[in-house]
Amino acid sequence: MIDHKVKVTFNRSALIGRELEYIQAAVLSGQIAGDQSFSRKCEKLLENTIACSRALVTTSCTHALEMSALLLDIRAGDEVIVPAFTFVSTPNAFVLRGAKPVFCDVRADTLNMNETKLEALITRRTKAIVPVHYAGVGCEMDTILEIANRHGIPVVEDNAHGLFGKYKGRWLGTIGALATQSFHETKNITCGEGGALIVNDGQYRQRAEILREKGTNRARFFRGEVDKYSWVDQGSSYVMSDVLAAFLFGQLEQWNLVQEKRRSVWQRYDSQLQDWSRTRGINRPFVPEHCEQAWHMYYLVLPTAADRDRFIAHLADHRIKAVFHYLPLHLSEFAAQWGGGIGDCPVTESVSDRLVRLPFYTSLTEEDQDLVIRKVIEFELG
Repeated sequence: MIDHKVKVTFNRSALIGRELEYIQAAVLSGQIAGDQSFSRKCEKLLENTIACSRALVTTSCTHALEMSALLLDIRAGDEVIVPAFTFVSTPNAFVLRGAKPVFCDVRADTLNMNETKLEALITRRTKAIVPVHYAGVGCEMDTILEIANRHGIPVVEDNAHGLFGKYKGRWLGTIGALATQSFHETKNITCGEGGALIVNDGQYRQRAEILREKGTNRARFFRGEVDKYSWVDQGSSYVMSDVLAAFLFGQLEQWNLVQEKRRSVWQRYDSQLQDWSRTRGINRPFVPEHCEQAWHMYYLVLPTAADRDRFIAHLADHRIKAVFHYLPLHLSEFAAQWGGGIGDCPVTESVSDRLVRLPFYTSLTEEDQDLVIRKVIEFELG
């Protein structure tokens, strides 16, 4: 919900292309359930653009992660390695299947899973590694895959932030066996709530279709491959309504425009805040040369937690909404059952207290962004 007392909100959805026209077309077609024409258009566009084996649009990125857990046959007693600095959906999808999340600390530069800490966390119970491309900047996937392949462990990319970003020339979301995308309203490309499962390892393709369709082979039936469909596996209803898919397709068609607009916003922040941040010991986002980021967010890491809180309050006084991000999952109330504690993931613990995200959305005007930049620069550390 937008706070109308706020002049510059943190996030705002916007029409980019033909979203409303497509919604009307979907409704008038009389076919607005899941896996209809616009769902298939979205999937085909994704498959053709990022060259993946199969894209399946889902009701959320969370559900795409749950499908990954089902596809990998995660069970009670298994372990899944996830970063400590991520959204709860990353581990929760596997916890639902009975797995224990094993939390890996993040790098101090990109805030991605620290690949140098990964191998020490692997045990005979490890059944998946789930790196998260934080802020749309690629994890060190060559090292992660080398370790995973040596131990025979599949990798699931949580690419909620990273659609249309690249790592060493490869699209994020096409490197692991499976990957998940988010089309939540805070993401670059959105339909309010939505996601996608990206299947890169062909062995999971047919079963992924079955799991998404309540455990039935309905997709094969509609392709004419079987004369009737029936219950053949476990599953759930993960298909996206075609009304949402119609909105999503209108956005996906304009993905180049969206990325260009967001690139401009990101680079404007970075150039204008460079000197101010450097002289005050405030860290800006770091993007390695071999990564092409997805222009998903712009954040600052202040020297102390008190500075961060005062900074957010300072912007709020000027009707600007800025927010903190993830809390350390290994220190959460729910994670206490697995015995984690303070000091297990020191970078996560430190960064979580000090990071703040600035207003960032595709339709952010230069006038509003200039206001944010001026008020940021006016802030003085305690």
